[in-house]
Amino acid sequence: MSRRGSKSHIAWGLASLAALMMSTACARDPDATSATAGAQPTATSTAMADTTPAMVVHKSPSCGCCGLWVEHMQHAGFKVEVRDTDDLASIKAALGVPYGKGSCHTAEIDGYVIEGHVPAEDVRRLLAERPQARGLVLPGMPLGSPGMEMPDGRVQPYTVELVAADGSTSAFRRVEGHH
Repeated sequence: MSRRGSKSHIAWGLASLAALMMSTACARDPDATSATAGAQPTATSTAMADTTPAMVVHKSPSCGCCGLWVEHMQHAGFKVEVRDTDDLASIKAALGVPYGKGSCHTAEIDGYVIEGHVPAEDVRRLLAERPQARGLVLPGMPLGSPGMEMPDGRVQPYTVELVAADGSTSAFRRVEGHH
């Protein structure tokens, strides 16, 4: 086999493995035990929910990690309305999620789009700072991000990005990985 052919097979193999990992993570039962699943909302998070704009989350009806992210947002005090759909692509396009920056769910809050497993603290910062922007994206499904927690506590490094009005992105916050 040529060197070029073997590289192609390796690349497709890695892409297949990544797709399998992502589908396995999304197939997790949202009712399964997670780091935040057993937490009860506190008086502080309830008070925050009273003053925080409502969030609408568009997700696939079968996605477990999306359900876990919704729970993360609720435990952080956000009021969340879930809208299950099989047509996320048109929603992402309508809300201005840049091509290649997608994830498994898309949320709307107070005129901003939140794409993927963005931590609640970053959404709070966005709402407090109110930049002229479309919103925040966390491309892919980084292990250890909210809704993608690992049993061993492992976290892949990832960058939450701010999407400018023109669709360009810049780092909003970097999360260092650890094991």
